[in-house]
Amino acid sequence: MKKHFSYNKKATGKDEIGDKLQIIPLGGIGEIGKNMYVIRCQDEILVIDAGLAFPSDEMLGIDVVIPDISYLLENRDKIRGIVLTHGHEDHIGALPYILPQLDVPVYATKLTLGLTREKLREHNLLEDSRLYTFDPQEKLHLGNFKLEFFRTNHSIPDSVGVAVHTAAGTVVCTGDFKFDQTPVNDRPTDYYRLSKLGEKGVLVVLSDSTNAERPGYTLSEKEVGVAIMDIFHTAKQRIILATFASNIHRIQQVIDAACYYRRKVAVVGRSMENVVKVANELGYLQVCEGTMVDIDELNSLPPEQAVILTTGSQGEPMSALTRISMSEHKKVEIMPGDTVIIAATPIPGNEKLVSRTIDNLFKRGANVIYERVSGVHVSGHGSQEDLKLMLNLLKPLYLIPVHGEYRHLIHHAKLATKVGIPEENIFIAENGQILEFTADSGRPAGSVTAGRVLVDGLGVGDVGNIVLRDRRILSQDGILIVVMTVDPLTNKVVAGPEIFSRGFVYVRESEKLMEEAREHVTRCLEKNSNNNGRRSEWGLLKSLIRDTLSRYVWEKTRRRPMILPIIMEASH
Repeated sequence: MKKHFSYNKKATGKDEIGDKLQIIPLGGIGEIGKNMYVIRCQDEILVIDAGLAFPSDEMLGIDVVIPDISYLLENRDKIRGIVLTHGHEDHIGALPYILPQLDVPVYATKLTLGLTREKLREHNLLEDSRLYTFDPQEKLHLGNFKLEFFRTNHSIPDSVGVAVHTAAGTVVCTGDFKFDQTPVNDRPTDYYRLSKLGEKGVLVVLSDSTNAERPGYTLSEKEVGVAIMDIFHTAKQRIILATFASNIHRIQQVIDAACYYRRKVAVVGRSMENVVKVANELGYLQVCEGTMVDIDELNSLPPEQAVILTTGSQGEPMSALTRISMSEHKKVEIMPGDTVIIAATPIPGNEKLVSRTIDNLFKRGANVIYERVSGVHVSGHGSQEDLKLMLNLLKPLYLIPVHGEYRHLIHHAKLATKVGIPEENIFIAENGQILEFTADSGRPAGSVTAGRVLVDGLGVGDVGNIVLRDRRILSQDGILIVVMTVDPLTNKVVAGPEIFSRGFVYVRESEKLMEEAREHVTRCLEKNSNNNGRRSEWGLLKSLIRDTLSRYVWEKTRRRPMILPIIMEASH
Protein backbone atom coordinates (compact mmCIF):
# COMPACT_ATOMS: atom_id res chain seq x y z
CA MET A 1 0.00 0.00 0.00
CA LYS A 2 1.34 3.40 -0.93
CA LYS A 3 2.17 5.79 1.92
CA HIS A 4 0.00 8.89 1.56
CA PHE A 5 1.40 10.64 4.60
CA SER A 6 4.75 12.36 4.96
CA TYR A 7 6.73 13.27 8.06
CA ASN A 8 8.93 16.33 8.52
CA LYS A 9 12.30 14.94 9.66
CA LYS A 10 13.85 18.25 10.68
CA ALA A 11 12.91 17.87 14.34
CA THR A 12 14.13 14.29 14.78
CA GLY A 13 17.30 15.12 16.74
CA LYS A 14 20.22 12.76 17.12
CA ASP A 15 19.83 9.15 16.08
CA GLU A 16 21.15 7.79 19.37
CA ILE A 17 19.62 5.22 21.65
CA GLY A 18 18.71 7.97 24.11
CA ASP A 19 16.86 9.89 21.41
CA LYS A 20 14.66 6.99 20.42
CA LEU A 21 11.04 7.31 21.46
CA GLN A 22 9.34 4.64 23.53
CA ILE A 23 5.58 4.46 24.06
CA ILE A 24 4.40 2.06 26.73
CA PRO A 25 0.67 1.64 27.50
CA LEU A 26 0.16 0.58 31.12
CA GLY A 27 -3.63 0.48 30.68
CA GLY A 28 -6.35 1.32 28.20
CA ILE A 29 -5.43 -1.24 25.54
CA GLY A 30 -7.91 -4.04 24.89
CA GLU A 31 -10.22 -2.65 27.58
CA ILE A 32 -12.50 0.26 28.41
CA GLY A 33 -10.91 2.06 31.35
CA LYS A 34 -7.68 2.49 33.38
CA ASN A 35 -6.08 4.59 30.68
CA MET A 36 -2.39 5.29 31.27
CA TYR A 37 0.24 5.85 28.59
CA VAL A 38 3.97 6.32 29.14
CA ILE A 39 6.13 8.34 26.73
CA ARG A 40 9.88 7.93 27.21
CA CYS A 41 12.64 9.77 25.35
CA GLN A 42 16.15 10.94 26.28
CA ASP A 43 15.84 9.03 29.54
CA GLU A 44 12.85 11.10 30.68
CA ILE A 45 9.27 9.95 31.16
CA LEU A 46 5.93 11.66 30.65
CA VAL A 47 2.67 9.98 31.73
CA ILE A 48 -0.63 10.69 29.98
CA ASP A 49 -3.70 10.03 32.18
CA ALA A 50 -4.10 7.82 35.25
CA GLY A 51 -7.50 6.18 35.12
CA LEU A 52 -9.39 3.37 36.78
CA ALA A 53 -11.71 0.67 35.48
CA PHE A 54 -14.78 -0.77 37.11
CA PRO A 55 -14.68 -4.44 38.14
CA SER A 56 -16.17 -7.17 35.98
CA ASP A 57 -18.74 -9.61 37.33
CA GLU A 58 -16.17 -12.21 38.41
CA MET A 59 -14.25 -9.70 40.55
CA LEU A 60 -16.39 -10.30 43.60
CA GLY A 61 -16.14 -7.57 46.23
CA ILE A 62 -13.70 -5.44 44.23
CA ASP A 63 -14.42 -1.71 44.16
CA VAL A 64 -12.18 -0.49 41.32
CA VAL A 65 -9.27 -1.65 39.18
CA ILE A 66 -6.17 0.50 38.56
CA PRO A 67 -3.04 0.03 36.42
CA ASP A 68 0.05 -1.72 37.74
CA ILE A 69 2.65 1.07 38.04
CA SER A 70 5.66 -1.11 38.88
CA TYR A 71 7.49 0.30 35.85
CA LEU A 72 6.91 3.87 37.00
CA LEU A 73 8.04 3.08 40.53
CA GLU A 74 11.26 1.61 39.16
CA ASN A 75 11.85 4.79 37.12
CA ARG A 76 10.31 7.42 39.40
CA ASP A 77 13.33 9.74 39.17
CA LYS A 78 12.81 10.01 35.39
CA ILE A 79 9.15 11.08 35.52
CA ARG A 80 8.58 14.74 34.63
CA GLY A 81 4.84 14.75 35.28
CA ILE A 82 1.37 13.31 34.69
CA VAL A 83 -0.78 15.15 32.14
CA LEU A 84 -4.57 14.63 32.23
CA THR A 85 -6.71 14.90 29.09
CA HIS A 86 -10.08 15.27 30.88
CA GLY A 87 -11.92 14.63 34.12
CA HIS A 88 -13.56 11.23 33.64
CA GLU A 89 -12.87 8.45 36.13
CA ASP A 90 -11.22 6.25 33.52
CA HIS A 91 -8.60 8.99 33.06
CA ILE A 92 -8.13 10.47 36.57
CA GLY A 93 -9.58 7.87 38.97
CA ALA A 94 -6.31 6.09 39.80
CA LEU A 95 -4.57 9.24 41.07
CA PRO A 96 -5.61 8.83 44.75
CA TYR A 97 -3.99 5.38 44.73
CA ILE A 98 -0.78 6.14 42.80
CA LEU A 99 0.17 9.64 43.97
CA PRO A 100 1.07 8.43 47.48
CA GLN A 101 3.64 6.20 45.76
CA LEU A 102 4.79 8.69 43.12
CA ASP A 103 5.70 12.22 44.19
CA VAL A 104 5.27 13.78 40.74
CA PRO A 105 3.43 16.90 39.50
CA VAL A 106 0.03 16.64 37.82
CA TYR A 107 -1.08 19.00 35.02
CA ALA A 108 -4.65 19.52 33.81
CA THR A 109 -7.16 22.09 32.56
CA LYS A 110 -9.21 24.03 35.11
CA LEU A 111 -12.26 21.78 35.37
CA THR A 112 -10.23 18.57 35.19
CA LEU A 113 -8.01 19.84 37.97
CA GLY A 114 -11.05 20.89 40.02
CA LEU A 115 -12.50 17.38 39.81
CA THR A 116 -9.08 15.91 40.61
CA ARG A 117 -8.79 18.12 43.71
CA GLU A 118 -12.20 16.96 44.90
CA LYS A 119 -11.25 13.32 44.39
CA LEU A 120 -7.96 13.72 46.26
CA ARG A 121 -9.72 15.61 49.06
CA GLU A 122 -11.99 12.59 49.59
CA HIS A 123 -8.85 10.52 50.18
CA ASN A 124 -7.22 13.15 52.43
CA LEU A 125 -4.38 13.59 49.93
CA LEU A 126 -4.78 17.16 48.73
CA GLU A 127 -2.11 18.63 50.98
CA ASP A 128 0.49 16.23 49.63
CA SER A 129 -0.25 16.79 45.95
CA ARG A 130 1.42 19.01 43.37
CA LEU A 131 -1.37 20.10 41.04
CA TYR A 132 -0.93 22.61 38.24
CA THR A 133 -3.43 24.02 35.77
CA PHE A 134 -2.81 24.99 32.16
CA ASP A 135 -4.82 26.76 29.48
CA PRO A 136 -5.31 24.76 26.25
CA GLN A 137 -3.80 27.68 24.32
CA GLU A 138 -0.50 27.63 26.19
CA LYS A 139 2.54 25.38 25.82
CA LEU A 140 4.38 23.50 28.54
CA HIS A 141 8.02 22.47 28.85
CA LEU A 142 8.49 19.45 31.11
CA GLY A 143 12.13 18.45 30.97
CA ASN A 144 12.95 17.71 27.35
CA PHE A 145 9.27 17.32 26.47
CA LYS A 146 7.53 20.24 24.78
CA LEU A 147 3.76 20.02 25.07
CA GLU A 148 0.96 21.77 23.24
CA PHE A 149 -2.73 21.08 23.46
CA PHE A 150 -5.84 21.18 21.29
CA ARG A 151 -9.43 21.52 22.48
CA THR A 152 -11.68 18.52 21.78
CA ASN A 153 -15.40 17.78 22.16
CA HIS A 154 -16.43 15.11 24.62
CA SER A 155 -19.17 14.55 27.19
CA ILE A 156 -17.34 16.74 29.70
CA PRO A 157 -15.97 20.29 29.25
CA ASP A 158 -12.27 21.14 29.21
CA SER A 159 -11.30 18.01 27.30
CA VAL A 160 -8.02 18.28 25.41
CA GLY A 161 -5.70 16.27 23.23
CA VAL A 162 -1.95 16.44 23.84
CA ALA A 163 0.88 16.85 21.34
CA VAL A 164 4.25 15.88 22.82
CA HIS A 165 7.27 17.08 20.88
CA THR A 166 10.32 14.88 21.50
CA ALA A 167 13.79 14.50 20.00
CA ALA A 168 12.48 11.62 17.87
CA GLY A 169 9.32 13.33 16.65
CA THR A 170 5.84 14.37 17.71
CA VAL A 171 3.44 12.09 19.58
CA VAL A 172 -0.23 13.00 19.69
CA CYS A 173 -2.63 11.54 22.24
CA THR A 174 -6.14 12.47 21.16
CA GLY A 175 -7.82 11.72 24.48
CA ASP A 176 -11.53 10.92 24.20
CA PHE A 177 -13.09 12.90 21.37
CA LYS A 178 -15.78 13.41 18.79
CA PHE A 179 -16.31 16.23 16.30
CA ASP A 180 -19.39 18.13 17.51
CA GLN A 181 -20.32 20.93 15.12
CA THR A 182 -22.88 22.38 17.55
CA PRO A 183 -21.39 21.80 21.03
CA VAL A 184 -23.40 22.76 24.08
CA ASN A 185 -20.72 25.17 25.27
CA ASP A 186 -20.21 26.65 21.76
CA ARG A 187 -16.54 25.62 21.77
CA PRO A 188 -15.85 23.28 18.83
CA THR A 189 -12.74 21.17 18.33
CA ASP A 190 -9.57 23.15 17.56
CA TYR A 191 -9.35 22.18 13.88
CA TYR A 192 -6.70 24.82 13.23
CA ARG A 193 -4.29 23.40 15.83
CA LEU A 194 -4.88 19.85 14.54
CA SER A 195 -4.20 20.81 10.94
CA LYS A 196 -1.06 22.73 11.92
CA LEU A 197 0.24 19.66 13.76
CA GLY A 198 -0.45 17.59 10.66
CA GLU A 199 1.40 20.06 8.43
CA LYS A 200 4.49 20.08 10.67
CA GLY A 201 4.55 16.32 10.87
CA VAL A 202 3.27 13.80 13.41
CA LEU A 203 5.27 10.66 14.04
CA VAL A 204 2.71 8.61 15.97
CA VAL A 205 -0.87 9.02 17.17
CA LEU A 206 -2.60 7.30 20.07
CA SER A 207 -6.26 7.62 19.12
CA ASP A 208 -9.59 6.83 20.83
CA SER A 209 -11.13 3.62 19.42
CA THR A 210 -14.32 3.29 21.50
CA ASN A 211 -16.80 3.73 18.65
CA ALA A 212 -14.70 2.31 15.82
CA GLU A 213 -17.51 -0.15 15.02
CA ARG A 214 -20.13 2.56 14.49
CA PRO A 215 -20.55 4.00 11.00
CA GLY A 216 -21.03 7.70 10.29
CA TYR A 217 -20.53 10.61 12.67
CA THR A 218 -21.55 10.72 16.33
CA LEU A 219 -24.54 13.00 16.90
CA SER A 220 -24.22 16.32 18.66
CA GLU A 221 -24.97 16.54 22.39
CA LYS A 222 -27.54 19.22 21.50
CA GLU A 223 -29.72 16.47 20.00
CA VAL A 224 -30.18 15.19 23.55
CA GLY A 225 -31.23 18.68 24.63
CA VAL A 226 -34.07 18.60 22.09
CA ALA A 227 -35.25 15.22 23.39
CA ILE A 228 -35.07 16.44 27.01
CA MET A 229 -37.14 19.53 26.19
CA ASP A 230 -39.79 17.31 24.55
CA ILE A 231 -39.96 15.11 27.65
CA PHE A 232 -40.26 18.13 29.95
CA HIS A 233 -43.11 19.41 27.77
CA THR A 234 -45.15 16.21 28.10
CA ALA A 235 -44.27 15.06 31.65
CA LYS A 236 -47.14 15.66 34.07
CA GLN A 237 -45.41 14.81 37.34
CA ARG A 238 -41.86 14.53 38.68
CA ILE A 239 -38.93 14.03 36.34
CA ILE A 240 -35.99 11.94 37.55
CA LEU A 241 -32.97 11.90 35.24
CA ALA A 242 -29.96 9.63 35.71
CA THR A 243 -26.74 10.16 33.81
CA PHE A 244 -23.00 9.97 34.34
CA ALA A 245 -22.14 12.41 37.11
CA SER A 246 -19.40 13.98 34.99
CA ASN A 247 -21.62 14.65 31.96
CA ILE A 248 -21.82 18.36 32.67
CA HIS A 249 -23.15 19.23 29.21
CA ARG A 250 -26.18 17.00 29.82
CA ILE A 251 -26.65 18.36 33.33
CA GLN A 252 -26.60 21.86 31.84
CA GLN A 253 -29.35 20.95 29.36
CA VAL A 254 -31.51 19.50 32.13
CA ILE A 255 -31.08 22.70 34.13
CA ASP A 256 -31.92 24.78 31.03
CA ALA A 257 -35.11 22.77 30.47
CA ALA A 258 -36.06 23.14 34.15
CA CYS A 259 -35.57 26.90 33.94
CA TYR A 260 -37.71 27.08 30.81
CA TYR A 261 -40.55 25.03 32.33
CA ARG A 262 -40.17 26.63 35.78
CA ARG A 263 -39.24 23.49 37.62
CA LYS A 264 -36.87 23.16 40.57
CA VAL A 265 -33.87 20.82 40.45
CA ALA A 266 -32.35 18.76 43.28
CA VAL A 267 -29.24 16.63 43.02
CA VAL A 268 -29.12 13.17 44.62
CA GLY A 269 -26.01 10.97 44.76
CA ARG A 270 -22.62 11.84 46.23
CA SER A 271 -20.62 11.84 42.98
CA MET A 272 -23.25 13.93 41.20
CA GLU A 273 -23.34 16.39 44.10
CA ASN A 274 -19.54 16.75 44.01
CA VAL A 275 -19.36 17.31 40.26
CA VAL A 276 -22.21 19.83 40.23
CA LYS A 277 -20.60 21.71 43.12
CA VAL A 278 -17.19 21.89 41.42
CA ALA A 279 -18.62 22.77 37.99
CA ASN A 280 -20.82 25.46 39.48
CA GLU A 281 -17.97 26.99 41.50
CA LEU A 282 -15.68 27.08 38.45
CA GLY A 283 -18.31 28.56 36.14
CA TYR A 284 -18.94 25.52 33.95
CA LEU A 285 -22.65 25.42 34.84
CA GLN A 286 -25.04 28.30 34.20
CA VAL A 287 -27.98 28.10 36.61
CA CYS A 288 -31.04 30.36 36.79
CA GLU A 289 -31.41 31.90 40.21
CA GLY A 290 -33.52 29.78 42.54
CA THR A 291 -33.54 26.72 40.28
CA MET A 292 -31.28 24.49 42.41
CA VAL A 293 -32.79 23.39 45.72
CA ASP A 294 -32.15 20.80 48.40
CA ILE A 295 -33.94 17.45 48.09
CA ASP A 296 -35.94 18.11 51.27
CA GLU A 297 -37.28 21.35 49.79
CA LEU A 298 -38.04 19.62 46.50
CA ASN A 299 -40.10 16.95 48.24
CA SER A 300 -42.40 19.65 49.59
CA LEU A 301 -43.18 20.97 46.09
CA PRO A 302 -45.98 19.76 43.79
CA PRO A 303 -44.73 16.87 41.59
CA GLU A 304 -45.17 18.88 38.39
CA GLN A 305 -42.54 21.37 39.63
CA ALA A 306 -39.86 18.84 40.60
CA VAL A 307 -36.77 17.50 38.81
CA ILE A 308 -34.23 15.13 40.38
CA LEU A 309 -30.75 14.70 38.92
CA THR A 310 -29.18 11.48 40.10
CA THR A 311 -26.51 8.85 39.62
CA GLY A 312 -27.08 5.21 38.75
CA SER A 313 -27.38 5.18 34.97
CA GLN A 314 -25.25 2.00 34.98
CA GLY A 315 -27.38 0.16 37.53
CA GLU A 316 -24.63 0.24 40.16
CA PRO A 317 -25.92 -1.64 43.23
CA MET A 318 -25.29 1.21 45.71
CA SER A 319 -26.17 4.12 43.41
CA ALA A 320 -29.05 6.45 44.15
CA LEU A 321 -31.28 5.36 41.24
CA THR A 322 -30.87 1.66 42.05
CA ARG A 323 -31.84 2.27 45.68
CA ILE A 324 -34.76 4.43 44.55
CA SER A 325 -35.95 1.66 42.23
CA MET A 326 -35.93 -0.79 45.16
CA SER A 327 -37.64 1.63 47.59
CA GLU A 328 -34.48 1.72 49.71
CA HIS A 329 -33.59 5.42 49.38
CA LYS A 330 -34.10 7.53 52.47
CA LYS A 331 -35.46 10.63 50.74
CA VAL A 332 -36.81 9.64 47.32
CA GLU A 333 -39.66 7.22 46.67
CA ILE A 334 -41.03 6.44 43.20
CA MET A 335 -44.61 7.61 42.77
CA PRO A 336 -46.89 6.31 40.01
CA GLY A 337 -46.70 8.71 37.09
CA ASP A 338 -43.07 9.76 37.66
CA THR A 339 -41.01 10.08 34.49
CA VAL A 340 -37.58 8.48 34.85
CA ILE A 341 -34.98 9.18 32.17
CA ILE A 342 -31.87 6.99 31.96
CA ALA A 343 -29.64 9.15 29.78
CA ALA A 344 -26.75 6.76 29.19
CA THR A 345 -25.87 3.59 27.32
CA PRO A 346 -24.89 0.61 29.50
CA ILE A 347 -21.15 0.00 29.62
CA PRO A 348 -20.42 -3.55 28.37
CA GLY A 349 -21.07 -5.90 31.27
CA ASN A 350 -23.62 -3.62 32.98
CA GLU A 351 -26.60 -4.52 30.78
CA LYS A 352 -28.20 -6.86 33.34
CA LEU A 353 -27.88 -4.33 36.16
CA VAL A 354 -29.48 -1.59 34.06
CA SER A 355 -32.29 -3.89 32.89
CA ARG A 356 -33.04 -4.87 36.49
CA THR A 357 -33.24 -1.21 37.54
CA ILE A 358 -35.57 -0.39 34.61
CA ASP A 359 -37.84 -3.33 35.49
CA ASN A 360 -38.03 -2.25 39.14
CA LEU A 361 -38.92 1.31 38.13
CA PHE A 362 -41.70 0.09 35.84
CA LYS A 363 -43.04 -2.15 38.65
CA ARG A 364 -43.40 0.93 40.87
CA GLY A 365 -45.46 2.76 38.29
CA ALA A 366 -42.83 4.99 36.69
CA ASN A 367 -42.70 5.86 33.02
CA VAL A 368 -39.12 4.93 32.12
CA ILE A 369 -37.39 6.45 29.11
CA TYR A 370 -34.07 4.92 28.13
CA GLU A 371 -31.66 5.05 25.22
CA ARG A 372 -32.93 2.17 23.13
CA VAL A 373 -36.35 3.73 22.66
CA SER A 374 -35.53 7.46 22.74
CA GLY A 375 -32.97 10.10 21.92
CA VAL A 376 -31.89 10.85 25.49
CA HIS A 377 -28.28 9.79 24.98
CA VAL A 378 -25.54 10.30 22.44
CA SER A 379 -22.00 9.08 22.80
CA GLY A 380 -19.08 11.30 23.70
CA HIS A 381 -16.82 9.25 21.44
CA GLY A 382 -16.30 9.65 17.72
CA SER A 383 -17.71 7.15 15.24
CA GLN A 384 -15.94 5.92 12.11
CA GLU A 385 -16.08 9.18 10.15
CA ASP A 386 -14.84 11.14 13.19
CA LEU A 387 -11.88 8.77 13.50
CA LYS A 388 -11.05 9.13 9.81
CA LEU A 389 -11.24 12.92 10.08
CA MET A 390 -8.82 12.93 13.01
CA LEU A 391 -6.31 10.85 11.04
CA ASN A 392 -6.68 13.01 7.94
CA LEU A 393 -6.01 16.16 9.97
CA LEU A 394 -2.98 14.80 11.82
CA LYS A 395 -1.47 12.73 8.97
CA PRO A 396 0.56 10.45 11.31
CA LEU A 397 3.27 8.12 10.10
CA TYR A 398 2.27 5.54 12.74
CA LEU A 399 -0.95 4.77 14.60
CA ILE A 400 -1.54 3.05 17.94
CA PRO A 401 -5.30 2.49 18.45
CA VAL A 402 -6.09 2.86 22.17
CA HIS A 403 -9.09 3.16 24.50
CA GLY A 404 -11.09 0.18 23.31
CA GLU A 405 -11.59 -3.53 23.56
CA TYR A 406 -9.65 -5.67 21.09
CA ARG A 407 -12.34 -5.63 18.40
CA HIS A 408 -12.47 -1.83 18.56
CA LEU A 409 -8.71 -1.64 17.99
CA ILE A 410 -8.99 -3.94 14.95
CA HIS A 411 -11.83 -1.87 13.45
CA HIS A 412 -9.84 1.30 14.03
CA ALA A 413 -6.83 -0.23 12.29
CA LYS A 414 -8.95 -1.13 9.26
CA LEU A 415 -10.26 2.44 9.09
CA ALA A 416 -6.69 3.74 9.19
CA THR A 417 -5.65 1.69 6.18
CA LYS A 418 -8.55 3.23 4.24
CA VAL A 419 -7.16 6.73 4.78
CA GLY A 420 -3.66 5.77 3.75
CA ILE A 421 -1.73 4.50 6.75
CA PRO A 422 0.16 1.33 5.75
CA GLU A 423 -0.88 -1.76 7.67
CA GLU A 424 2.69 -2.30 8.89
CA ASN A 425 2.61 1.19 10.46
CA ILE A 426 -0.34 0.33 12.70
CA PHE A 427 0.40 -1.32 16.04
CA ILE A 428 -2.26 -3.35 17.86
CA ALA A 429 -0.46 -3.28 21.18
CA GLU A 430 -0.93 -4.87 24.58
CA ASN A 431 -0.65 -3.31 28.00
CA GLY A 432 3.00 -3.32 29.00
CA GLN A 433 4.36 -3.64 25.47
CA ILE A 434 7.19 -1.29 24.52
CA LEU A 435 6.82 0.32 21.10
CA GLU A 436 10.02 2.01 19.97
CA PHE A 437 10.20 4.68 17.26
CA THR A 438 12.74 6.73 15.37
CA ALA A 439 11.96 9.28 12.67
CA ASP A 440 11.39 6.58 10.07
CA SER A 441 11.00 3.30 11.94
CA GLY A 442 8.74 1.72 14.50
CA ARG A 443 8.86 -1.71 16.12
CA PRO A 444 7.91 -3.67 19.24
CA ALA A 445 10.87 -3.70 21.64
CA GLY A 446 10.00 -5.95 24.54
CA SER A 447 7.67 -5.38 27.46
CA VAL A 448 7.47 -4.14 31.04
CA THR A 449 5.40 -5.25 34.02
CA ALA A 450 1.79 -4.25 33.51
CA GLY A 451 -1.63 -5.49 34.48
CA ARG A 452 -4.33 -4.76 36.98
CA VAL A 453 -4.22 -3.88 40.64
CA LEU A 454 -7.45 -4.54 42.54
CA VAL A 455 -8.77 -2.10 45.11
CA ASP A 456 -11.03 -3.52 47.82
CA GLY A 457 -12.00 -1.03 50.50
CA LEU A 458 -8.79 0.45 51.87
CA GLY A 459 -6.70 -2.39 50.49
CA VAL A 460 -4.78 -1.67 47.29
CA GLY A 461 -3.29 -4.73 45.64
CA ASP A 462 -3.83 -7.08 48.58
CA VAL A 463 -6.49 -9.04 46.69
CA GLY A 464 -5.14 -11.22 43.88
CA ASN A 465 -6.26 -14.14 41.73
CA ILE A 466 -6.15 -16.64 44.61
CA VAL A 467 -8.45 -14.51 46.78
CA LEU A 468 -10.81 -13.98 43.84
CA ARG A 469 -10.84 -17.73 43.21
CA ASP A 470 -11.76 -18.37 46.84
CA ARG A 471 -14.51 -15.75 46.70
CA ARG A 472 -15.88 -17.34 43.53
CA ILE A 473 -15.94 -20.78 45.15
CA LEU A 474 -17.65 -19.37 48.24
CA SER A 475 -20.27 -17.60 46.12
CA GLN A 476 -20.99 -20.71 44.03
CA ASP A 477 -20.82 -23.67 46.41
CA GLY A 478 -20.29 -22.30 49.93
CA ILE A 479 -17.95 -23.61 52.62
CA LEU A 480 -17.58 -26.62 54.91
CA ILE A 481 -15.59 -26.09 58.10
CA VAL A 482 -14.19 -29.20 59.78
CA VAL A 483 -13.21 -28.67 63.44
CA MET A 484 -11.40 -31.19 65.59
CA THR A 485 -9.02 -31.45 68.55
CA VAL A 486 -5.91 -33.59 68.07
CA ASP A 487 -3.38 -34.93 70.56
CA PRO A 488 -0.03 -33.51 69.34
CA LEU A 489 1.88 -36.54 70.68
CA THR A 490 -0.13 -39.20 68.87
CA ASN A 491 -1.99 -37.29 66.14
CA LYS A 492 -5.15 -39.01 67.39
CA VAL A 493 -8.45 -37.14 67.45
CA VAL A 494 -9.69 -36.52 70.98
CA ALA A 495 -12.73 -34.41 70.05
CA GLY A 496 -14.72 -34.08 66.85
CA PRO A 497 -14.69 -33.88 63.95
CA GLU A 498 -17.57 -31.43 63.77
CA ILE A 499 -18.63 -30.10 60.36
CA PHE A 500 -20.27 -26.71 59.90
CA SER A 501 -21.85 -25.56 56.65
CA ARG A 502 -22.33 -22.05 55.29
CA GLY A 503 -23.77 -21.55 51.82
CA PHE A 504 -23.54 -25.28 51.01
CA VAL A 505 -26.52 -27.07 52.56
CA TYR A 506 -28.84 -26.36 55.46
CA VAL A 507 -27.60 -28.82 58.09
CA ARG A 508 -31.00 -29.70 59.61
CA GLU A 509 -32.34 -30.73 56.20
CA SER A 510 -29.19 -32.69 55.28
CA GLU A 511 -28.41 -34.53 58.50
CA LYS A 512 -27.68 -37.82 56.73
CA LEU A 513 -25.25 -36.18 54.30
CA MET A 514 -23.40 -34.41 57.11
CA GLU A 515 -23.26 -37.53 59.30
CA GLU A 516 -21.79 -39.59 56.45
CA ALA A 517 -19.30 -36.78 55.78
CA ARG A 518 -18.17 -36.95 59.44
CA GLU A 519 -17.74 -40.71 59.15
CA HIS A 520 -15.55 -40.33 56.07
CA VAL A 521 -13.37 -37.78 57.84
CA THR A 522 -13.12 -39.97 60.93
CA ARG A 523 -12.03 -43.03 58.91
CA CYS A 524 -9.45 -40.88 57.11
CA LEU A 525 -8.04 -39.68 60.44
CA GLU A 526 -7.95 -43.16 61.97
CA LYS A 527 -6.18 -44.53 58.92
CA ASN A 528 -3.47 -41.86 59.04
CA SER A 529 -2.92 -41.53 62.78
CA ASN A 530 0.30 -42.90 64.32
CA ASN A 531 2.19 -42.71 67.57
CA ASN A 532 5.07 -40.72 66.13
CA GLY A 533 3.08 -37.89 64.69
CA ARG A 534 4.41 -34.39 64.90
CA ARG A 535 2.76 -31.01 64.43
CA SER A 536 4.84 -30.41 61.32
CA GLU A 537 2.69 -33.06 59.60
CA TRP A 538 -0.58 -31.31 60.28
CA GLY A 539 -0.47 -29.63 56.89
CA LEU A 540 -0.54 -33.08 55.33
CA LEU A 541 -3.39 -34.09 57.62
CA LYS A 542 -5.43 -31.07 56.50
CA SER A 543 -4.79 -31.96 52.84
CA LEU A 544 -6.01 -35.51 53.44
CA ILE A 545 -9.20 -34.21 55.09
CA ARG A 546 -9.83 -31.81 52.20
CA ASP A 547 -9.28 -34.50 49.58
CA THR A 548 -11.44 -37.07 51.33
CA LEU A 549 -14.32 -34.72 52.01
CA SER A 550 -14.12 -33.14 48.56
CA ARG A 551 -14.43 -36.54 46.83
CA TYR A 552 -17.37 -37.58 48.96
CA VAL A 553 -19.26 -34.28 48.58
CA TRP A 554 -18.73 -34.28 44.81
CA GLU A 555 -20.04 -37.84 44.50
CA LYS A 556 -23.15 -37.00 46.53
CA THR A 557 -23.96 -33.44 45.37
CA ARG A 558 -21.86 -32.57 42.29
CA ARG A 559 -20.72 -29.45 44.18
CA ARG A 560 -17.26 -28.30 45.18
CA PRO A 561 -17.55 -26.17 48.34
CA MET A 562 -14.47 -24.70 49.97
CA ILE A 563 -13.30 -27.07 52.70
CA LEU A 564 -11.51 -25.52 55.67
CA PRO A 565 -10.07 -27.94 58.28
CA ILE A 566 -9.33 -26.42 61.69
CA ILE A 567 -7.12 -28.50 63.98
CA MET A 568 -6.78 -27.55 67.63
CA GLU A 569 -4.09 -28.93 69.89
CA ALA A 570 -5.11 -30.80 73.04
CA SER A 571 -3.30 -29.62 76.13
CA HIS A 572 -1.49 -32.00 78.50
